[in-house]
Amino acid sequence: MEAAFIGAAFAGGLAATAVRLPPLVGFLAAGFALNGLGYGLTPELEAVADLGVTLLLFTIGLKLDVRSLLRPEVWGAAGAHMVVSVPLAAIALGALRLAGLPLLQGTAWSGLLLLGFALSFSSTVFAVKVLQDRSEMGSLYGRLAISVLIMQDLFAVVFITASTDTRPSPWALLLPLLIPAAPLLRRLLDRIGHGEMQALFGVAAALVLGYGLFDLVGVKGDLGALVLGVLLAPAANAPALAKTLFSLKELFLVGFFLSIGLTGVPAWETVGLAVGLLLLLPVKGALFTALFLGLRLRGRTSLLAGATLGTYSEFGLVVVASAAAQGWLSDDWLSALALAVALSFLVAAPLNTHGEEVYRSAAPWLRRRERADLLPSDRPIDLSGARAVVLGMGRVGRGAYDRLREAHGVAAVGVEHDPATVERLREAGYRVVEGDATDSDFWDRLSLSEEVGLVILAMPHQRGNLAALESLDATGHRPVVAGVVSHAEEIGQLRARGADEVHHLYGEAGRALADDAVRRTMGG
Repeated sequence: MEAAFIGAAFAGGLAATAVRLPPLVGFLAAGFALNGLGYGLTPELEAVADLGVTLLLFTIGLKLDVRSLLRPEVWGAAGAHMVVSVPLAAIALGALRLAGLPLLQGTAWSGLLLLGFALSFSSTVFAVKVLQDRSEMGSLYGRLAISVLIMQDLFAVVFITASTDTRPSPWALLLPLLIPAAPLLRRLLDRIGHGEMQALFGVAAALVLGYGLFDLVGVKGDLGALVLGVLLAPAANAPALAKTLFSLKELFLVGFFLSIGLTGVPAWETVGLAVGLLLLLPVKGALFTALFLGLRLRGRTSLLAGATLGTYSEFGLVVVASAAAQGWLSDDWLSALALAVALSFLVAAPLNTHGEEVYRSAAPWLRRRERADLLPSDRPIDLSGARAVVLGMGRVGRGAYDRLREAHGVAAVGVEHDPATVERLREAGYRVVEGDATDSDFWDRLSLSEEVGLVILAMPHQRGNLAALESLDATGHRPVVAGVVSHAEEIGQLRARGADEVHHLYGEAGRALADDAVRRTMGG
């Protein structure tokens, strides 16, 4: 990547962060600025962008529970949205054609439907970036949005495979053999340890066994990376592998966002059409929100998932490029849609950053439209009989829960946002409820009675701890609050928000280690 690309990306990301926008907005702006200065998309940058998207899909697969795709709120919302949005977008484009836009004059209704199909996709890259920046990949609405996006990606892969002249080779019939081979790969991942060998294993699995193998037999390589991630997901070291690849994936994705802005200088007519397409974005997000509400999800979950999905997609670009290669659409549409995708990111980023404020404004209207029979994962939470609540049931939370119950005889309830962890802990005898403590409605769903005298903040992110303290203040009942932080500078932040006891995780571990060692030495 040229020095100008790196410098521009850093400056853009820094500027976006300074005004409290996601860095990806700065990367997009940097791409447009470079384009205006005469820079173009290079093969090297394109390769970096492709690597970023491939590793992104691989890491999504590592965290994916395939069963989530079978839930009605996932496939129902993804399918119904496409059925409604495709003709709706085609009709809107048809109205613009009647208005006399030159680019639309030679486009038949079949082409308009194809464009509607491309516009129906939402951006996986954008959604994952926004959710990771907000530390809400594991939240209910985050998991819902990612599952819908994966369904959309599968729709796109089916279309691209069916529309291209290149058909999968007969050898593609052997790809299902990866399923019986998966236990061997998982065993290798668990035994390979950490560090550089683990990172190298992940890159090889994503790019060679995933992308390369699928591409070799005529199937889209990105799908292969996703499939390999899914097959490796049950491995004990899968979360560690995803964490190891995180920085590498993030760096390569900078190239993806830069490449969006470097696709070419659009004509004014193309700019006008791209801006016109932005008028469909509120309809897209509102349709997702309405579908989720109808599928028995709460207003907050529905709105935030709809906002996350309210963009145009890089997969839409792939669909249009495939259609243009077949002569079904003009090449000018690729430039128009690329600009619309970039502009949709710029519009959606601030909306997602301030999603909670938007929800609070719309909450009364949304609550009146919620179904009475909400899904179990979105229903009110009952804590009857509990005297303590542990927010976050990772290793620290489980340790606190065990100590409360076994050493002090305190009845406790754990709160965990990951359904797989909830199920596993329930089977082990823990009383755990599924919930997201950063969810403003979580506290409305929570029956926090006067019996609860202690709340322990054991979440891995400081943002979650601060959000929980703010929400506790609004409940009217303030128990004793104790928290654990990973960084020393976070202690003051929790104390300033009213936490009664705050401990530094690694500092406490070091003191306990020294105390035990001294006792053993003196005793010996």
